[in-house]
Amino acid sequence: MNDKSEKTVLSKFFLEDLEIILGKMQPITLEEMKNIHLMDRVDFKYVISVTLLPSLLEKMTPYFKIQINNGKRIAPYSTQYLDTADLKAFVTHQNGKLNRQKIRIRSYIDSKVSFLEIKNKNNKGRTSKIRIPVHYSSIDTIDDLNVNDKRFIEENSLFDSAELKPSLGNTFNRITLVNNKATERVTIDLDLSFRNYKTGETKRMDDIAVLELKQDGWQHSDFRDILNRLRIKKLSFSKYCMGTILTDSNIKYNDFKKKWLIINKITH
Repeated sequence: MNDKSEKTVLSKFFLEDLEIILGKMQPITLEEMKNIHLMDRVDFKYVISVTLLPSLLEKMTPYFKIQINNGKRIAPYSTQYLDTADLKAFVTHQNGKLNRQKIRIRSYIDSKVSFLEIKNKNNKGRTSKIRIPVHYSSIDTIDDLNVNDKRFIEENSLFDSAELKPSLGNTFNRITLVNNKATERVTIDLDLSFRNYKTGETKRMDDIAVLELKQDGWQHSDFRDILNRLRIKKLSFSKYCMGTILTDSNIKYNDFKKKWLIINKITH
């Protein structure tokens, strides 16, 4: 592991290299992307070492456009997850239940916009997301939510809003791409960082990139074709669950151990 100062310099050069590659892609504005949000979709996740990212992006360049917002191709995000004291949302995911939810505050840092979101995964494997704008990026307790925010949770969530509390915070940088046919979106998340509100622990995962393919339904995918050629296999990855495991040593995560071994193999 490099010391902090060297790692910061290496990260700067790496991001500069990515910007050069991303600059070869045709841009698409945030406004133009509004019709391709895919709030109700099927999604497929992959995890790779960040060292593979430049090669992957080079291969994607002829087939994809890159979202640009305020002149930037790589956008910073932050998320605060809400869960019960006994982590019902985490446990439901770990137990493999398909009718499950995550409740979070997602913030787009450059745009200074935040949303209270409820993300659902149903028993047919479809992901849907509903959200409302909020004026804050995080809360200290559930009492910081106003009446409308609490009503939104009560009307749309599996949880009683009174049981919820901040559980985990994370930050990351995201690259958002759409294929030329506008039939799929791809997000690439980098520089993942986590902070656990219960334990106070912080952890980073800056040696991996989390890729997510989003489509309206199962169909041909330019992105999947490229991954197949590179022999990159699908691997489900929850930032909330992985961040919780990394920052709380008392959490049981038997069902995630195999996945953790795979990720360690990818990074090494």
